[in-house]
Amino acid sequence: MATPISIEVWNPSGKYRVISTKPMPGTRWIKLLTDQDCRVEICTEKKTILSVEDIIALIGTKCDGVIGQLTEDWGEVLFSALKKAGGTAFSNMAVGYNNVDVDAATKYGIAVGNTPGVLTETTAELAASLSLSAARRIVEADQFMRAGLYEGWLPNLFVGNLLKGQTVGVIGAGRIGSAYARMMVEGFKMNLIYYDLYQSTRLEKYLPIIAYGQFLKANGEQPVTWKRAATMEDVLREADVISLHPILDKTTYHLINKERLAIMKKEAVLVNCSRGPVINEVDLVEHLRVNPMFRVGLDVFEDEPYMKPGLAEMKNAVVVPHIASASKWTREGMATLAALNVLGKIKGYPVWANPNQVEPFLDENSVPPPASPSLVNAKKLGTFPDSLIRPPSADFICDIYGTNLALITN
Repeated sequence: MATPISIEVWNPSGKYRVISTKPMPGTRWIKLLTDQDCRVEICTEKKTILSVEDIIALIGTKCDGVIGQLTEDWGEVLFSALKKAGGTAFSNMAVGYNNVDVDAATKYGIAVGNTPGVLTETTAELAASLSLSAARRIVEADQFMRAGLYEGWLPNLFVGNLLKGQTVGVIGAGRIGSAYARMMVEGFKMNLIYYDLYQSTRLEKYLPIIAYGQFLKANGEQPVTWKRAATMEDVLREADVISLHPILDKTTYHLINKERLAIMKKEAVLVNCSRGPVINEVDLVEHLRVNPMFRVGLDVFEDEPYMKPGLAEMKNAVVVPHIASASKWTREGMATLAALNVLGKIKGYPVWANPNQVEPFLDENSVPPPASPSLVNAKKLGTFPDSLIRPPSADFICDIYGTNLALITN
């Protein structure tokens, strides 16, 4: 058993005991819990990743819910311990839950929450930033300057790739992939090719390609184009910049490998802000080594937090420590949603109708709806109504501190 670890306690006399395995940005999430009679305990131990034994010690003998992190191994052992302590709710402070055994949680009657709907633009922005940084060799140039090596302007000094008029490829055209595509098309006047198992009506309806093309043509510029590729290999062959946005499952593990890297352009830019194991990192290191003009921007890694040998030495690689969601607004929003997932289960609230439309929960000037924003196993548990429907024209008046709850529609 792990030795006792340090905690910070809010509202010590609260009826419900909720644990956060890490300090989280902002304080709104704490207030939302303490206002609903929760005792909040925040682990302040100076450890980046808590062990299973550490978390069991935190749970103790009485715990109603836990807010955890994607670096933690939430499986049979932890959900069994949480159940024995009387717990009914767990939420990742993340949209992904590859670290969570949802079947084990369901077995013990524990709801599993995640935080979609708040990361889309922030993650897409980082993918765009990595695209530009890699294409224009910004990190290399920064290191060169800091090392005192700059002696004056030279015609061939850090020559990179122009994005305008080139083709951006998107693999996985969900919300984040579509937002990224929009930024690259509208921001850099790039042509678009995307591949997804399903037609992305969200992307195709949003991008005003025809009108934008007419606008560019009227101003003497080349119109942008777009198309949905028949195969992923078509994207890899045609695109100058490729950004990966698939889910991680058995079909996408090592999606990018030696063979697929080989069909990409020699000066292509590859970006990954999805999941590390989507790329075979050993193959990638070798490809970077033998193709110095090929560049990559990575926010995630196959064996995170570690990089495969040789990657750190590759000057044609831009690497950042999983910061795609690291904007102040987004991280505070993730903390809020995770807290409300746990609170909603504890209080017996229904589940929100659309977990990707969470703005009502994030408005700091109003009381959030009495609902769990996103519980991935709610239907399997069979304990909640399917949804809390919020009509587009509706205004919520929620007095969850008393007994009144009114839904007023126009």
